[in-house]
Amino acid sequence: MNSSSVPWKVLSSNVGVGILTEGWTLDVVYPDFAEPRQFVYEVVFDSPFSAVPVVHLGLTGFDMDRRESSRLTLKAANLTEFGFQAVISTWDVSRLFSVEFHWLAIGA
Repeated sequence: MNSSSVPWKVLSSNVGVGILTEGWTLDVVYPDFAEPRQFVYEVVFDSPFSAVPVVHLGLTGFDMDRRESSRLTLKAANLTEFGFQAVISTWDVSRLFSVEFHWLAIGA
């Protein structure tokens, strides 16, 4: 029985984004606007995978206005062999000044 095995490939990085990042608006609250607000960060892998990898995100830090409740989500979206989008969201009157996260991609 012949079988060909493909070695696993693992890529990872730490990311920090916030008010000094172009396009960041999660620190701005609009009166009477409780809808979710989001910032999308494009992650491009240093080298592509042969198929879409599994991606894990871990929140490692954030800076929010302490006068309101802390509301924050971090999700991976639009995964491809070449990268993905990290979607950071907040809502209601939460003001988010920065987010730090770690990502890990595992595949072949």
